[in-house]
Amino acid sequence: MTGAAAHTVRNELPLVRHFRSIVLWPLQLVPQSGGHVDYWDILEKTAAPNTWRPVPYGRAGPDMLAGERHYSEFVSFLPYVQQFLFGGASEQRGAAYDASPLRAYRRNDVRSARLTFYDDPTPIDFRVARVELCFFFDVDLAILALEIYADDLPMSRVQETLFRFGRVFPAFWTADGRAGQCLERVEWIGENGSALGSSDFEKKGRYISFVAEHRAPAIASHWESLLEPMVSHHSGRAGDLRYRQIEYYRMPWTAYLSLDDPTALGRPTFARIALGASSGDPNTLPFSSRSLENFERDFCFDRYWAPGERPSATNTRYLCSGHGFAMVGTASDAFFTDGNSGLLGQFRHQYFRLALLSHFHRAALLVLSDRLVVALNHLDIRSVESVKAFKRTIRRTMETFLRFTHRYWFHEVSTQDQGRALFRMWSKHLGTEQLFSEVREEVHDMNQYLDSDSLRRQAGTVVRLTVVTALGLIGTIATGLLGMNIFDYGDMPPFVKLLIFLLVLVPSITVVFLTIARSKGLSDFLEGLSDERLGFRAKLGLFTRAWFRTRR
Repeated sequence: MTGAAAHTVRNELPLVRHFRSIVLWPLQLVPQSGGHVDYWDILEKTAAPNTWRPVPYGRAGPDMLAGERHYSEFVSFLPYVQQFLFGGASEQRGAAYDASPLRAYRRNDVRSARLTFYDDPTPIDFRVARVELCFFFDVDLAILALEIYADDLPMSRVQETLFRFGRVFPAFWTADGRAGQCLERVEWIGENGSALGSSDFEKKGRYISFVAEHRAPAIASHWESLLEPMVSHHSGRAGDLRYRQIEYYRMPWTAYLSLDDPTALGRPTFARIALGASSGDPNTLPFSSRSLENFERDFCFDRYWAPGERPSATNTRYLCSGHGFAMVGTASDAFFTDGNSGLLGQFRHQYFRLALLSHFHRAALLVLSDRLVVALNHLDIRSVESVKAFKRTIRRTMETFLRFTHRYWFHEVSTQDQGRALFRMWSKHLGTEQLFSEVREEVHDMNQYLDSDSLRRQAGTVVRLTVVTALGLIGTIATGLLGMNIFDYGDMPPFVKLLIFLLVLVPSITVVFLTIARSKGLSDFLEGLSDERLGFRAKLGLFTRAWFRTRR
């Protein structure tokens, strides 16, 4: 074989016999009231008929195969994660203890996603297997999950789909008006081929003017239509269920690729898949060789990967970069392609749950951190109402963080080797452990501030009470003379006794309130009075300033 012919063979990538991808979009929900909000109730009340419907997670249907799949999914997690994802049996009987904090809704009217690439005017229809919206109790957060799939795709199309599909808005536009790193067009296709929504990446003016007006990015129209009745918080549209962008404009994703021989893929192709890079020369790395020097150690789980051997069940490779996760295996292996109890079924359920948990942890911590920042931005120490509102917000955030720590925060989610290893890899790449420590320190600092402020106020109250008590001794001794027999008021008429009582009461009240008003200066005077180093004139000056100081 000549060198030119060999070069041609190395550049021919195999077809992806079955491609499946799930994009995850974390969204921060904006409450319209100060108290607790059940966002799923708002969705049920405002959604159009036959769109969003609740999903009873973990409930097997009448089909025994579906029951087996749910069983496998359930037992792959540890008990506390099972309760978080699926709830308990007593939840059906109305027991709150076993209730799952996860609420999921699906819409079944979207049948396919029609994607048009810039280099080919012929669109590709990807079937839509899932449009799911997940809410989490006591966290202002929702995660949209969209699953698409297709068969017999060129590897370049798979790479471009992973790179371009999950874009919330364009990052830039090229000189000829194309939206950078985005698809030319995305359409949601419903029953009978009707279009339910389409992208508007080409409307450059809309995105630029929106940022200039709202200091927030505009959401592409096809994603807005998919989320209805939810509305973008900055869009100006009316709606009780509002959301805003919380992370990077590129959605995290998971991918499943089955090939005739996955071992034929080279290192550059695996790097492009793991990192979600665009298509390119299969002989060239997508990034510098130095940055990918430890690619296999950092991004690959190769327990079942045996390159050089014949295609078999062992030739399955897991790739995880945090932002993306991919499972690559052999199309001829029945276990890898089994959608019920095989790896395809695990990808759609167990590994989807791992991705959901990993990105939920990061997004929830970002939401809590954002609450603290917003509370600080609204704090005005010169306003009593602002200080009170700040304290209420911080206390609610502290309570939410406490519940998050004990209800949602997991270091281990599974006893299975690959599940445990991949969850750790996900958490490491997403930096959730470090983010958790940072948010915990922020909450701790806020708590210390509230405690120190409370102690300061208590100390000020004690000082005032001490001053009033010390100066009140004088009045107590003086008025105590009335109880002695120096003045005999026993035979006086009642109205005279009442008049004498009022003559003593009114000055006493005046002295007490005036003392409280001047308590800070009087406390300085009492402290100076006890200081033997100060002379009489200095002490007299302190007394004079305590009663006759002026406010600047």
